[in-house]
Amino acid sequence: MIGGRLLANPWRRHRFLAAWSWLYLAWAIVPVVIAIGFSFNAGRSRSVWQGASLRWWIGDPDLSLLHDPVLTTAIKQSLVLAIATMAIATPIGVALALGLARWRGRGSGSANFLMLLPLVTPEIVLATGLFFTLVFLYPFPQPGTAGQIVGHVTWSIPYVVVVLRGRIFGVGPELEEAAMDLGAPPLEALRRVLLPVLAPAMFAAFMIVFALSIDDFVTSQFLATDLNTQTVPMLIYSAGRTAPNPALNATATLMLAISLGAIVLGVSGMRALAKRQGVSAAPEDVTRFDLSR
Repeated sequence: MIGGRLLANPWRRHRFLAAWSWLYLAWAIVPVVIAIGFSFNAGRSRSVWQGASLRWWIGDPDLSLLHDPVLTTAIKQSLVLAIATMAIATPIGVALALGLARWRGRGSGSANFLMLLPLVTPEIVLATGLFFTLVFLYPFPQPGTAGQIVGHVTWSIPYVVVVLRGRIFGVGPELEEAAMDLGAPPLEALRRVLLPVLAPAMFAAFMIVFALSIDDFVTSQFLATDLNTQTVPMLIYSAGRTAPNPALNATATLMLAISLGAIVLGVSGMRALAKRQGVSAAPEDVTRFDLSR
């Protein structure tokens, strides 16, 4: 009888859904937790636990994360690329999202499609095209830090556009129209009304681009030139199998913490800004903005 009821409704009380969910989480998270744990291993092994220690973080005078110049250079390069990418890609993406959302007429559909094309293009294809473009077509920028920034910005902009367009379509054109009806010039309506409403989505896009850029491997690899342009993902790929140093685990743990911190900061900032705005995005509340200043 019990078996018949179970077969008749196998998802009763979400037993199997919960089991499959926990199984997936274990499969995805446990290896990461193990890798993080061995960054605190006292010995050099990355498979045999030899006691807890901060040797690979700060203790070892030559091979620890704090003292190994190869590791610190890779971390600095990853951070430079991520910060530069989000500082460049986010404003460009916001402008493109506004233009594409408001553009009506011939060519607008094609422009929207082409803007989203990098999202579905394999990154190795995009990175190869960028490499040949920078090497053979344009004298500047050449592969290196500047070339890596250009590559990261190229594929990051569509992510900003996707995040912002959802918010723009949710707001609609009524806010701008109401502001202009009250005497605000178009640019003032954009600056004083629309952009503050889009601030949570802009902040979220800002942090998403940072997290994506800091973890990128393919574009960074294609456009790197020497050890000074090597990022943390490149270092882990090249040395993860040939040089089993637990300091790599410490480096990966640090980058994971930075990426997760960026995502948490983005979500928290987006919620805080949205809560601060309250319901001011409603068309009838446009008079709350002082347009006379």
